[in-house]
Amino acid sequence: MIGPNWYALWVRSRNEFATARELGRKGIEHFLPAVTRQRQWADRKKKVEFPLFPGYLFVHVRPTAEGFLSVQQTPGTVTLVSLDGHPTAIPPQEIESLKLVLENGKELDVFPAFKEGTAVRVKRGPLSGAVGILAKRAERDMFLVNIDILGRCVGTKICADDVEQA
Repeated sequence: MIGPNWYALWVRSRNEFATARELGRKGIEHFLPAVTRQRQWADRKKKVEFPLFPGYLFVHVRPTAEGFLSVQQTPGTVTLVSLDGHPTAIPPQEIESLKLVLENGKELDVFPAFKEGTAVRVKRGPLSGAVGILAKRAERDMFLVNIDILGRCVGTKICADDVEQA
């Protein structure tokens, strides 16, 4: 009998925690990496838990039709992340490493896997829609992006969350 593997599960937007609760209720082992961040509103500050990978969580199931079907039938689920139509297993050491990093308790962020020279587009903020080339990583959670304007380059630091591959 084949043992269980870890798989990435794509879930509906902002449904990560609810889907994780449903998986737990069904007895399906899952892992939802999350970080706590302070958020400020006009009248208060509050610590809020956010998924580390918005829209995704991980499930540990046997690679069988029954195992996959049980996951797929969970409310909030979109699909298992697949290549060539087959759910793709995640090496267990990647999940264990992620758990160790989270248990460490230090502040962390997720960065897009962009290499220098990658064309990027600004998703939000005053430069929304601008396209440039990733020049180099600067400080923690910031990128230096060169944007061609009138044949010249303008360098600016920009938050990693605000760029996507162009």
